[in-house]
Amino acid sequence: MSVTEKIAARLPRVMDRGERPPVVAAVRLHGVITPQSSPVARNTISLQNVESAINRAFDNERLIAVALLINSPGGAPTQSALIAERIRELATKKHVPVLAFCEDVAASGGYWLACAGDEIYAHGTSLVGSIGVVSAGFGLNGLLEKAGVERRVYTAGENKVRLDPFQAEKPEDVEWLKTLHSDLHDQFRTWVTERRGAKLSTDADLFSGEVWTGSKAVELGLVDGIGTIRSVIAKRFPDAELTIAEPRRPLLAKLGLTGASTRSGDLVAQVLASVEERARWSRFGL
Repeated sequence: MSVTEKIAARLPRVMDRGERPPVVAAVRLHGVITPQSSPVARNTISLQNVESAINRAFDNERLIAVALLINSPGGAPTQSALIAERIRELATKKHVPVLAFCEDVAASGGYWLACAGDEIYAHGTSLVGSIGVVSAGFGLNGLLEKAGVERRVYTAGENKVRLDPFQAEKPEDVEWLKTLHSDLHDQFRTWVTERRGAKLSTDADLFSGEVWTGSKAVELGLVDGIGTIRSVIAKRFPDAELTIAEPRRPLLAKLGLTGASTRSGDLVAQVLASVEERARWSRFGL
């Protein structure tokens, strides 16, 4: 069933419930996609911190469509897949279309989320794509040597400490990582192909990790059109009420408390996580 057919089938049932207008519920998916949150990072996306907002968006008796407001440079592939699968599960259960809107950037895992939509829209200046896999880290073995610190690790299993940042990099570990990346890339490619199908252009390598503007993404079939949530909703659902479901903030955050640890090891991890998160955004000039 097409998106238009879903809307047409849904509208009479919604309007039968009274004179109140139908609802388009939007969910904000803003930030780096990661299973961990950092007290020094900006917004982050994980199934744990956005699922309640997704559930609220779909739990409305006057619902006619759900919109995804995506602004993400990507991140953890598993979290991207879990969130996208939850959205598709609820869309199927509730029989409502999902429209995804790319804001500043919907790249890598951010584009994975966008593909959970039946239709994808972007601003002409949005950055879209980056269908690939990347890992990044820090090599700290030289730092330990300068500090006169010796790293001691004891394992059972020769591959238990691959790519330890405190040890010299091994070529065989890098090859293992490349194999892992290839597998994840294939899964990403399969997801995009399943969701976008014949819309995808065959005139460019869409799976090279390249990023395009929203205008170019339309030509390549990565998005369906240019538009913002308000312009598209006003045109497609002129009588609908637009509501936005925000992910709930933890109580400590509401009180202005981060819960940050003062232990030196935790502080180092938090600073490195913040640097990595900053690097993901800065790749796109943000």
